[in-house]
Amino acid sequence: MFTLAHLSDLHLGPLPKGSAYRHFAVKRAVGVMNWRLNRHRIHNPDVALAIAADITRNAPDHVALTGDIVNVAARAEFAAAARWLQAFGAPDWISFVPGNHDCYVRVAWQHGLAHLAPYMLGDMRVPLTQETAQIATPFPYVRLRRNVAVIGVSSGLPQPLHRASGQLGHIQLKSLAYLLSDLRERGYARVVMIHHPPLPGLARPRKALIDAGPLRDVLEEQGAELVLHGHNHEHMLNTLNSRFGAVHVLGVPSASTVADEHHPVAAWNLYRIQRQAGKWQIDVSIRSYDPASRQIGTLTEFALSS
Repeated sequence: MFTLAHLSDLHLGPLPKGSAYRHFAVKRAVGVMNWRLNRHRIHNPDVALAIAADITRNAPDHVALTGDIVNVAARAEFAAAARWLQAFGAPDWISFVPGNHDCYVRVAWQHGLAHLAPYMLGDMRVPLTQETAQIATPFPYVRLRRNVAVIGVSSGLPQPLHRASGQLGHIQLKSLAYLLSDLRERGYARVVMIHHPPLPGLARPRKALIDAGPLRDVLEEQGAELVLHGHNHEHMLNTLNSRFGAVHVLGVPSASTVADEHHPVAAWNLYRIQRQAGKWQIDVSIRSYDPASRQIGTLTEFALSS
């Protein structure tokens, strides 16, 4: 059995002082104002630490972190996020993909996501990859862990004010199709990590994955055992039928939410993946934070059929 933890949307605070004015960008300034007026009450760094501690106690074989570790892509946020991740666990234990807040505005690689590079490096050669000035590690990347292949794709890219959409692009889609086929033939359980919900209709247009339709087509054609995402700050479970069986698509709430009338409190998912009678069996435990007791316990458990 292989165990995999999934958390997302940490939105680590507090924001560094002066982040609205150093390296000024209008969208960043609006984001800082929003944080100070509202979001700082929703996202609690102590809750994020409690979620991380609960994951550590459960000792999964690997951790999937599906984006939005920062808030407004201020330079100091990335350095702080790197320190947080280093305290949480080693880069070969945690796989990260960027979200829209990690690409909130244009930030040169060396000043931003380069701090998190060790958590975005694969250990398998991928023939076709994409790099940008903002994200210079190649995507998709693949990490092979026993009989499980963790595939990271990047949907984060800078967007105009009031938009939080994402996009993979032709190169990542083509490469993902190849990887899903190759890894299936080699007998791996394939787990795809993406920040934005990967299917059409799962997010409002201004927040959606622009090429969700083409990604759905790839998943229908090649299959996958799990697709993990964040972004919506909700418990989400959707199933897509592919040529090779069910593709289970799961999203998790923000891992730092403590009080929000529109979204559930912080939680993370634990997946137990094993091969039985020639089929992949996946059992899911949802671990949720309780604001009253400040403890984390099992909210529900269920099995995913192939």
